[in-house]
Amino acid sequence: MKGKLNATSAGTLKKVLDRIGHYKWLVLVSLVLAAGTVLLTLYVPILVGRAIDGIVDAGRVDFNMIYPILARIGLCVALTGLGQWVMNAVNNRVTYDVVRDLREEALKHIEDLPLSYIDSHPHGETVSRVIADADQFADGLLMGFTQLFTGVLTILVTLGFMFLKNWLIALVVVGVTPLSLFVARFIATRTYAMFRQQSETRGEQTAFIDEMIGNLKVVKAYGREAAETGRFDEINARLKTCSLRATFFSSITNPATRFVNAVVYALVALVGALSALAGHISVGGLTAFLSYANQYTKPFNEISGVVTELQNAIACAARLFELIETPAQTPDAPGALTDVRGGVEWEDVCFSYVKDRPLIEHFNLSVAPGQRVAIVGPTGCGKTTLINLLMRFYDPDRGVIRVDGRDMLSLSRKSLRSAYGMVLQETWLKPGTIRENIAMGRPDAAEEEIVAAARAAHAHSFIMRLPEGYDTVIGEDGGMLSQGQKQLLCITRVMLLLPPMLILDEATSSIDTRTELRIQSAFARMMRGRTSFIVAHRLSTIREADVILVMRDGHIVEQGNHESLLARKGFYYELYTSQFEGVGSRG
Repeated sequence: MKGKLNATSAGTLKKVLDRIGHYKWLVLVSLVLAAGTVLLTLYVPILVGRAIDGIVDAGRVDFNMIYPILARIGLCVALTGLGQWVMNAVNNRVTYDVVRDLREEALKHIEDLPLSYIDSHPHGETVSRVIADADQFADGLLMGFTQLFTGVLTILVTLGFMFLKNWLIALVVVGVTPLSLFVARFIATRTYAMFRQQSETRGEQTAFIDEMIGNLKVVKAYGREAAETGRFDEINARLKTCSLRATFFSSITNPATRFVNAVVYALVALVGALSALAGHISVGGLTAFLSYANQYTKPFNEISGVVTELQNAIACAARLFELIETPAQTPDAPGALTDVRGGVEWEDVCFSYVKDRPLIEHFNLSVAPGQRVAIVGPTGCGKTTLINLLMRFYDPDRGVIRVDGRDMLSLSRKSLRSAYGMVLQETWLKPGTIRENIAMGRPDAAEEEIVAAARAAHAHSFIMRLPEGYDTVIGEDGGMLSQGQKQLLCITRVMLLLPPMLILDEATSSIDTRTELRIQSAFARMMRGRTSFIVAHRLSTIREADVILVMRDGHIVEQGNHESLLARKGFYYELYTSQFEGVGSRG
């Protein structure tokens, strides 16, 4: 397991370095500035040591030597401060550019993912990867840039200075260094799994909160507040436990390395004092050496903290890369659907969401251009699945679907979907004005066309009652609009688009009966000459369909128009009479 984690961590780190490589010139500038600030920082102790050596005895100070040294110390400190400021600005730029690129790559890939992935993963968990995990990764990466480069360079250059100054004391420092490295590595290799678990639990919590907020009315309606709070408390407790474990074990690193570094400093002080007494090194030189010992050990403390943060960052990056590397939907074919007539043919189509649970089997259907096809049947029989296949939200497991005689798989998804206008039972509106939502499919539509479409959909009157009319800004998913008003806006959107083919999946389910009758007449006008697929539970709305497909368990069990199906007194007759039972006796 440990080897697997190390391999995962190394693979993720390589991917991160590949992304950083896009900004190699900025990284080079950061390295040069890091080297410059390190050299200046390490030059200051030499100057301080020389100044101390300028104090010859009590009352005997060589100020002529000390003043220029003090001026050089001031200049070095100023240049170091300026260099660190510029270096931090460059590091920030690289870090947030890399994270921006990853987020853009993740979002673009989400748009390319098959809907089966979106349907099978909690939305909040996916959001957590793109937002929370990316933020955690940015924090760790920024710390890596800010402290790791500088720390490593400080260690290497300090060792060089110490060997030049006194090789014997430098050997003492080098001899104890592996102990500090061993302690840091021992702890860091065991924290990756903990940070990975923390990140996954955080994603589970985000998904739960997203689900709760989106369905709060249902929770309240069924009195599930206490039960859902209990679920949240359980997830929250697990997050607390794994976060505490990860933080506790990672926090051991810094004190452990500090202890080792204190031992190094004490040994340098002891050996250096003996060398000074023996006349092998001056008091100023010993002061510089002790400063170097401190400078040398300090990066180990910082790097141990960086390693901890990097473990967290790599764990978060691994989850982000998992999303980015999830296989995308099959690539688009180059073919385009043009001059659409609207003929649709299904030939021996089989499909299932779960491979061992068949849903649609050996489905055959031929729809002539301009026909109105109604699809009815009990819940779960496959009505909405047919729509998903028509729109290529899913591809059939077997068989062929043709549009105007062309295999759907040979057409680009964009050209295919642009031929359809779709109104679903579930509405979707984006934050923006009423006008922007209506013109989503035709952003260049004229004002008169938008108003005409709204009138046709019987939405104009309620829009004009809004505070700013068509310029009224609505929030996410329609804000405070009623479900019926939101559905009217979605219908208006299709009325404006007037595509060659229509898909109406319970398009009027949330609209009052009086308005529905008016819209049905508008739909009837719009459907003339257009191939239309109508999914409806209220069978009174599909009497005028040219063909009614009666589905059960993924199969068409009956097919015909309203009158012929009633005359057969089969399954459609049972569905229809069950909805209108008692109407005749009351009439």
